[in-house]
Amino acid sequence: MNPLLMLTKRVLDRARGFLRNEDGMGTVEIILIIVVLIGLVIVFKEQISGIVEDVFQTINEEKDAVTG
Repeated sequence: MNPLLMLTKRVLDRARGFLRNEDGMGTVEIILIIVVLIGLVIVFKEQISGIVEDVFQTINEEKDAVTG
């Protein structure tokens, strides 16, 4: 049998076993959630930056009003 064909068969057998194994499903779900959150941050980066800047500006204004 061709060595490349044997290697391919072994890789496919391990991939099937990996996909059937449900032990790591919690990890996969957490990784997917993190990927979605990162995507949302990238999409709404400017809006998030604006909100954070407004909050810090308000904090500085309030600090100046309190300290005189």
